[in-house]
Amino acid sequence: MENIFGQKSKLFLIFLSCFSLVLFTLCTLNSHVITQRTSPISSTSIHIHKHIQVANTHCQGTLYPELCVSTLSTFPDLHKKSIPEVISALVNVTTVEVRACAANATGLRRRLKKLDLIDRRALDDCLELFSDTVAELKIILSELGKNTSAEKNYLDFQTLLSAAMTNQYTCLDGFAYSKNNTRRFIQGRLKKISKHVSNSLAMLKKIKKKKEKGSRNNEVFDEYGSMKNSFPVWLKKKDRALLQAPANQTKFNLVVAKDGSGNFTTINEALSAAPNNSNTRFVIYIKGGAYYEYIEVERKKSMIMFVGDGIGKTLIKGNRSVVDGWTTFRSSTVAVVGNGFIAKGITFENYAGPSKHQAVALRSGSDFSAFYQCSFVGYQDTLYVHSLRQFYRECDIYGTVDFIFGNAAVVFQNSNLYARKPNDNQRNIYTAQGREDPNQNTGISILNCKVAAAADLIPVQSSFRTYLGRPWKQYSRTVFLLSNIGDLVEPAGWMEWNGTFALDTLYYGEYRNRGPGSNTTARVSWPGYRVINSSTEASQFTVANFIQGNQWLPATGIPFYSNLTAV
Repeated sequence: MENIFGQKSKLFLIFLSCFSLVLFTLCTLNSHVITQRTSPISSTSIHIHKHIQVANTHCQGTLYPELCVSTLSTFPDLHKKSIPEVISALVNVTTVEVRACAANATGLRRRLKKLDLIDRRALDDCLELFSDTVAELKIILSELGKNTSAEKNYLDFQTLLSAAMTNQYTCLDGFAYSKNNTRRFIQGRLKKISKHVSNSLAMLKKIKKKKEKGSRNNEVFDEYGSMKNSFPVWLKKKDRALLQAPANQTKFNLVVAKDGSGNFTTINEALSAAPNNSNTRFVIYIKGGAYYEYIEVERKKSMIMFVGDGIGKTLIKGNRSVVDGWTTFRSSTVAVVGNGFIAKGITFENYAGPSKHQAVALRSGSDFSAFYQCSFVGYQDTLYVHSLRQFYRECDIYGTVDFIFGNAAVVFQNSNLYARKPNDNQRNIYTAQGREDPNQNTGISILNCKVAAAADLIPVQSSFRTYLGRPWKQYSRTVFLLSNIGDLVEPAGWMEWNGTFALDTLYYGEYRNRGPGSNTTARVSWPGYRVINSSTEASQFTVANFIQGNQWLPATGIPFYSNLTAV
């Protein structure tokens, strides 16, 4: 037995030695292979690390840095790209995602057979808004692709990106009264798109810093995105004569008259006959009378001008409302999207009444749109200043709840804001501004206006509370400058939207107003509210600075002053 065990032990030792030798050889070979591969992997790792470092640098200051870095990290040769090139690449990614979202919404509308009316209309709104967004982003891509100075185009890029973001939130707002929660199918993608746009806006600030070292921005886009040296192409000098001369002494392209004395009896017929993408102003004279029509001046209908016989004489009337199944966006009696729209001497009205809630008289998403001696009559949500740059001069606006609202960059000058008698359970609020992002260049500026009670409110004024505004969105921004504020305005001045929402992120300001309602001693103490004491701060919201009006308003013939006062 001992010999047998001794022989087995020797065999086992020999086997163990051989196995160890084989294992050592394999480990040595493996180590050699690993050594051979170490150098390339380390180089790649260093490259990736540097790539991410560059992405992190570009993304500094953005509100959504993780998304920013993960997106920029996919761009090839990122370290070789300038800031405008990085923004262009990001805008291109955003455009692709908007188109994908539009395809998804189209398929969703087709697949969900049992969608109720409000859902179908909300999806239709989204599809229009996606189309607008793509058009706005394409202008940016076109200009950035020309290798021109991005610094001097900064304000135009900021305006277009601000509008692109607004479009996404407007789409989502359309589902506010949906019973099927259809919004859940698209909101993830839309919020991602909005974050991309937000990041582009934040990076744009780096271009602004360069611009501030150089010359003043003296150029603006025409309707195709091309740059002009002076005024936009749609605002010719002859527009001055169109606005200053009496209607019966002016030559028009088309005339609308209910009595048959013009080219057409309806405004929509005349608008359909107007050329698309015109390079010259197309003027439609609308003779006195009440026109019960729903008008949409589409994007392709640029350079349109409506001239009426005056406030209360030429009226365009409708009564769509949210209560009757329309989205707020689609409830407007008149909607203008085509750039450079001008209106003079017309009343835009939504007569749905205070019980029908949101019911828009006019919605404008037209860049460089101007309204002169017009009135806007409604109750809740009368005037929807949706997006882009707008100007209102010597206009009358009537309403109850949030009756001037939206997210345009807009200036009201020498106009009258009249609060009407609301329902018994309602309060009057003049404004509800919808800025979603601190880098958007949007807000409502009310300069040298009259803030008062309408005739139907005066006898019962003490029965209702009236406020200057409330924050519809997180970074709501509204200012009242050098205006006459009536005694109907509550001493607190401003009203919460919902608890403490936006009270520390909003920007609400009052500057040297007058009248019994202008006393600021009992105003709200929110972190975002301020009494503006500096003319420099107040001047941010003038025609010249806020909507670049010096570049496009002179050619319209509409009177205006660039700064805080006419002096």
